[in-house]
Amino acid sequence: MSATGTYEHSLDAKGRLFIPAQLRRELGDTLYVTMGLDGSLAVYPQSTWDTFAERFAALPMSQSKGMRLLFANAAKCEPDSQGRIVLPQKLRAFAGLVKDVVIIGVHNRAEIWSAERWKATEEEEMTPEKMNRLLDELGL
Repeated sequence: MSATGTYEHSLDAKGRLFIPAQLRRELGDTLYVTMGLDGSLAVYPQSTWDTFAERFAALPMSQSKGMRLLFANAAKCEPDSQGRIVLPQKLRAFAGLVKDVVIIGVHNRAEIWSAERWKATEEEEMTPEKMNRLLDELGL
């Protein structure tokens, strides 16, 4: 399984977001949405979430306490017949999601970004120098 691509959509008045068919095929029918990196939301398929939860359960209590917020604010989502999921208000606020949203596929998960924040991140990160350095680090 490998999620890829960039998709632009809008939240509706009820906080619902359309998940593109390609990503639904790649990620499956049950998704877990929680706080992600750099002010985005992370969207995990069931299998990745299960692995993540197993790793969490194996941690000593002193190390796992930092993960409480991640689990406490996670939402289990199953797309409706129109391919939409409801994003809880707390998660929308965390990611600054108001209307325009970008969903990106990132290997074993997807990320949901405010369109404005994604544009700024993409402009900062998408330079020939940074891409060269990244490809060097990957040995490509």
